[in-house]
Amino acid sequence: MKQFSRYLLVGALLAAVPLFAQDADGIYTKVDEKPTPIKTAAPRYPSTLKRDGISGLAAVQVVIDEKGKVISATIVKSTHPDFERPALDAIERWTFNPAKVGGNPVKMRITIPFRFNAED
Repeated sequence: MKQFSRYLLVGALLAAVPLFAQDADGIYTKVDEKPTPIKTAAPRYPSTLKRDGISGLAAVQVVIDEKGKVISATIVKSTHPDFERPALDAIERWTFNPAKVGGNPVKMRITIPFRFNAED
């Protein structure tokens, strides 16, 4: 019974401590507050794809630093390679309120989808 109580106590203590995941580069994956965009730019729709009625998606994984600046951007998925460069060019012009842990700004990695709709 004594051993069982010890495990309950350890479990209760672990449950009370928030777990904030960081990767090997010190970039957070779980935070108290996620980054929020304060300045955005729409991607340029490739004219040939728009003319041909081709819609699609480009998902960009970005790292946002403690000041809310995009410090890296990588395509993680796209439905057409011609959507990739416009999505990367657009995200590099975005700024954010940074992610926060315990009220302090931290780096965070998130994925942002850009949808290209030929109907618009």
